[in-house]
Amino acid sequence: MDDIRIGYIGLGGRGYWLLKDVVLKQGEKVTAVCDVYEDRAREGARLVTEAGQEEPHIYTDYRDVIADESVNTVIILTAWEYHVEIAVAAMRAGKAVAMEVGGSYTLEPCFELVKAYEETRVPFMFLENCCFGRREMMVLHMVEQGVLGEVVHCSGGYQHDLREEIAYGRENRHYRLRNYLSHNCENYPTHDLGPIAKVLKINHGNRMMTLSSTSSRAAGMHAYILERKPEDEFLREKRFAQGDVVTTVIKCADGATIVLTLDTTLPRYYSRGFTVRGTKGMYEEVTDSFFLDCPEHRAHDFDWRKSCINNAKEYEEEYDHPVWKQYLKEGTKGGHDGMDWLEFQQFFKALREDAPMPVDVYDAASWMAVTALSEMSIARGGAVVDVPDFTGGKWHRDII
Repeated sequence: MDDIRIGYIGLGGRGYWLLKDVVLKQGEKVTAVCDVYEDRAREGARLVTEAGQEEPHIYTDYRDVIADESVNTVIILTAWEYHVEIAVAAMRAGKAVAMEVGGSYTLEPCFELVKAYEETRVPFMFLENCCFGRREMMVLHMVEQGVLGEVVHCSGGYQHDLREEIAYGRENRHYRLRNYLSHNCENYPTHDLGPIAKVLKINHGNRMMTLSSTSSRAAGMHAYILERKPEDEFLREKRFAQGDVVTTVIKCADGATIVLTLDTTLPRYYSRGFTVRGTKGMYEEVTDSFFLDCPEHRAHDFDWRKSCINNAKEYEEEYDHPVWKQYLKEGTKGGHDGMDWLEFQQFFKALREDAPMPVDVYDAASWMAVTALSEMSIARGGAVVDVPDFTGGKWHRDII
C-alpha cells in the first residue's frame, strides 16, 4: 500500500494520546476521525489540523468511517467490547485494520475475526504494544539465540492499580466501570501473554491447549468507594463482579506452562511481572535481572536482590533486539518508553511492504479468547477448559 489514509476510531484517553504523539508524528495521513462522543471526535480533528493536515471528516458512527472512500486503513481504539465488530466490518469493506487490545467475553467474535481475515486477506494487526517493549524483545532475542536454553515456564500479567479510573468511569466516560460491575474474568490478558506467546512460538509451532482460572473475592473496589467516594450513592450500593486477583494457568502443546495474573483493584505498584524460565537461565522483570546457570550467578542465589538487581542492563549491548538497536540509533519517541512508537512503525512498514503483520489475526483471536475461557473456568470453580485452535491446524506447521 503506497498511500495510507487513516480512519481513526476511538478518541478516549489512549486514542487521543496515540493520535497526538505517535500516528501524527510519524507523518501518517488521517482523513477521518470518529468517536461516539462528538466533542472527542472534534478534539481529534483539531489534533490533525494542528499537525498541518487538512481537516478530517468527523463522525460519531464507525460505519460512516468505513463507508468513507477517503479511508483505506482503519485504526480501532474504542471500548474493547466493540473492537471485533468494527474490525470485521472494516476488513469486509477492504480496509486494512490495526486493532487495539482487550479481551473478548465470548468465543464467537474471535472466530468471526479469523473468518473475516481468511475470507478477505485484508491486512490486520493486533496492537499489543508490550510485544515491542525493549526487555520483552531482548528476552525474545536471547531465547532465539539459545541463551536461556529450552523455555519451560513463563509468567506475567496486568498488575496495575486502576481503582480511581474504574470509580470515576461514569464521570470520565470510561468503559472499565461497566465491565468490572458485570464480569469476573481475566479481562486484560494480552499485555504479558503477547510477549510470552512470542517466546513460546504460540501459533507458530506451538499452541495453548488448556486453561484454568481462579478468582479471589471482589473487595477492593467496594472498599475504595466507601473511603474515597462515599457520596456516590450509585456505586456505594453496588457489588462488583470482578475479583480482585485472577490467576490463570495455561498448558501448551509442547508442555510449557504459563501463569497470568490480573491484579487491578487493590493497592499496588505497577508491574507486568514478565518472567521467562529456561534450562539455562531466567529473566525476571520485577528485579530486571537475568539469572544464568554460571558460577558468577549461582554464587549470589541467596542475596540476588542485594547483589545483582538490574543486571539486565549489562546484557543490552550484546543482546538488545536488532529492531531496538536500530530504534535507539534513531532516538526513541512516543509513549510507554517507545513501544507504542515501534508497534505503529512496524504496522505501517508491513502495510507499505505488503509483508506479514508482526502481531496477526491468529494472535489476536487466541489471546483475546483467554477472557471468555477464564470466565467459564471461574464460573465452574476453576475447571480446566480447552483452548480452541483458531489456526485450523496450521499452528504445528508454522505456515500461517
